[in-house]
Amino acid sequence: MKPATKPDSLAVQARCVRLSAKAENAAALAPAVETRALSCAAGEVLIEIKAAAVNPSDVKAATGLMPYAVFPRTPGRDYAGIVIEGPKDWIGREVFGSSGDLGIRRDGTHATHLAVETEAVVEKPKGISWQEAAGIGVPFVTAMEGLRRAGVPNKDETVLVMGVNGKVGQAATQIASWHGARVIGVVRKHEPYEGHSNAKVDVIDASATDVATRVRELTGGKGADIVFNTVGDPCFEAAHKSLALRGRQILIAAVDRIVQFNILEFYRGQHTYVGIDTLGLSSVATGAVLRELVLGFASGHLKPFPIKSSAIYPLEQAKAAFVAVAGSSRDRVILRP
Repeated sequence: MKPATKPDSLAVQARCVRLSAKAENAAALAPAVETRALSCAAGEVLIEIKAAAVNPSDVKAATGLMPYAVFPRTPGRDYAGIVIEGPKDWIGREVFGSSGDLGIRRDGTHATHLAVETEAVVEKPKGISWQEAAGIGVPFVTAMEGLRRAGVPNKDETVLVMGVNGKVGQAATQIASWHGARVIGVVRKHEPYEGHSNAKVDVIDASATDVATRVRELTGGKGADIVFNTVGDPCFEAAHKSLALRGRQILIAAVDRIVQFNILEFYRGQHTYVGIDTLGLSSVATGAVLRELVLGFASGHLKPFPIKSSAIYPLEQAKAAFVAVAGSSRDRVILRP
């Protein structure tokens, strides 16, 4: 149950994207923009949202692929904005954040205003635009949480990123290279690495090369200390065969849920598999991960994703934004109230 509103709390008339029920697919979505009274409770801040991202998980929740998603609701997990109500030392601060429950189990960020726990918000790094800050959330939190759980790599380790040009793949590459690790990326067709990194990224074209064989060649036979598998089961076997002794594979996605698993190779290789689901992170837990990343953005070792003007939509065009994300757009799609 939401805490009681503070007696002296500022109330605003927030304009919110509302989904009344799940849809069969993104094209069948019928979001409406409604005006709702909103104020913050004790222990919360009220944020005037300047930008909010649309994630694949937002589309999945809206189309019934997350049975625990609550309807009717306002979608959206990522945001950037200004604190207008809450503890005095927070009012006026430019902040950003993300969450595993916003937009899924409780009303989210696709609105003009948001009430969220004070502990969840993180001060926006200077020099980053509202749209860029809103685009950091889910991809960077997923990448950082995966590398935290697997053990943040060091200068003596190699990280293999399956799906290196996806947003989580790019974030994982940035974080790993920030910490001095060597990064090898895997793509499904011939193309270079598209994102920022702090060192050279070797790229393997999976359509033309056996991934595991090439990884062994690039590492002098050792293999990868960490495989960040953003693709899931289609890359599971190649990832498994690419692991070094005591290597760790991070998994964040699945197409088919069942894979063949060689237990003998697993225990003789002393491997570790790490499953990451950021939907299980509260707003406060997500904020803690983002605080670890802020130093990287402040120093320039981490860079936000470029935001194209064609990928920015007003709230009234939320359906078009959802359809763009459902269509596997590589652009970071943003709603701007």
